[in-house]
Amino acid sequence: MILSISGVVLFGIVVFLFFRKDGLKPSHGIVCALFGFYLAGTAIAPSIRAGSASLAGLLGGLRF
Repeated sequence: MILSISGVVLFGIVVFLFFRKDGLKPSHGIVCALFGFYLAGTAIAPSIRAGSASLAGLLGGLRF
């Protein structure tokens, strides 16, 4: 649950920055959000979730 909330916040910030700096139109943001919702309902969603969890574990284990 923590990863999904963090992912939503991270992607929200990225979309906001694209909107403000790179000229992302609101319609593009809506299309990206709809794509994410539709992608979450497909058969590949568990693989994406597992890959994201693995990447988060890898990044969480790094020591600087």
